[in-house]
Amino acid sequence: MLHITDIICSAGKTGFYFDDQKAIKTGVPHDGFFCGGKPLTSGFHSVRQAGESISVMLLLEDGQVAYGDCAAVQYSGAGGRDPVFLANEFIPLILKKAAPLLKNRPLKEFRPLAAEADSLENKGRQIHTAIRYGLTQAILDAVAKATRRLPCEVIADEYGTSLANKPIRIFTQSGDDRYVNADKMIIKQADVLPHGLINHVPDKLGRKGEKLPAYVKWLRKRILAKRADARYQPDLHLDVYGTIGQLCGNDTEKMGRYLARLGKAAFPLKLRIEGPMDMGEQIAQCEALAALRKFLRQNKIHVGIVADEWCNTLEDTRLFADRKAGDMIQIKTPDLGGIQNSIEAVLYCKQKGVGAYLGGTCNETDRSAQMCVHIALATQPDQMLSKPGMGVDEGYMIVYNEMRRTLALLAAKKRKFKSRLNRACPTLEKKPV
Repeated sequence: MLHITDIICSAGKTGFYFDDQKAIKTGVPHDGFFCGGKPLTSGFHSVRQAGESISVMLLLEDGQVAYGDCAAVQYSGAGGRDPVFLANEFIPLILKKAAPLLKNRPLKEFRPLAAEADSLENKGRQIHTAIRYGLTQAILDAVAKATRRLPCEVIADEYGTSLANKPIRIFTQSGDDRYVNADKMIIKQADVLPHGLINHVPDKLGRKGEKLPAYVKWLRKRILAKRADARYQPDLHLDVYGTIGQLCGNDTEKMGRYLARLGKAAFPLKLRIEGPMDMGEQIAQCEALAALRKFLRQNKIHVGIVADEWCNTLEDTRLFADRKAGDMIQIKTPDLGGIQNSIEAVLYCKQKGVGAYLGGTCNETDRSAQMCVHIALATQPDQMLSKPGMGVDEGYMIVYNEMRRTLALLAAKKRKFKSRLNRACPTLEKKPV
């Protein structure tokens, strides 16, 4: 059985930026890609700053290297999340806390060691979610390498799940360039699009709410006119960051009628709206989403709502799923800390009959995106996020290719196993499948 012999960390960059959501919602000025104004969230030195990551590399005694990336969401410090994640500040903490835990540990199972890493504390509190996220990715990779399995096989074996035999639907995000990037999504036939980054009422929704229905109508027309295959009919999924609630005074009926307007603009495509309101605290958010969902169903308004803000942990996911606070819940992987929490969150949503969206953030890395593909293939959520970045092409490529590579490897293993079985028991070849 292989053991971990050492842990090495390196500072890195993410696929996007840290943005001070609180400041942005006030309407800060833009100068090219820079955001003006003063930051309002603790830990930010500017409203927009470069995203940072830390690669955690585990050296195995046979010379192999397993690794995962620590990363935090774009809107760090908002909605009850941990503060902005700075590499130079946290590398010493990782080496101080994680190295004693992991060195010389045998690599037989993922879950027990991940649970220990996820429970690490500093000054009486759990260490930053980003650290727990990266550490547990590295542990999963290490167990997979030590036991000669793919990471998704390790998850399926330990959680008793069935591996996917077809791709999980990929949700792409546009950033502010929501027109040109939508074209990219249509050309690549993304399953779900465009996210949209609807985060400011006057600029994105319109002072009378007129801009968003116009965009949805344009998007629907663009898809139907430009698709290369008439069978291509993606779902529309827009993240509005609570702006519909701002426009409608968080009134359930007014929000519901506005969503009906959006649904009509999207037809015949399915539409989901993420974060329709932000009530400023968890229980109020949960109750508002549940009430809005009930209103939509009672009035036969076929628009799905997606929970995001104030649903940050595994426990939060269970709460929102139990209360049916949304038709789908985003499992924002870095916010949940250890990746075993994201695994369990997907499985809990499926158990409760609530849509599971294995999400995350544009502010992740190629490595964390690859490891999330393995979570998706082992748990089969309704959709997963294309990440990192908001340029569409790079994030979509990383997730799509990792998924296709892994599915090809799984299929090859299955064929090889079947061939061995047939050689061992020749009579099985004549039996119908």
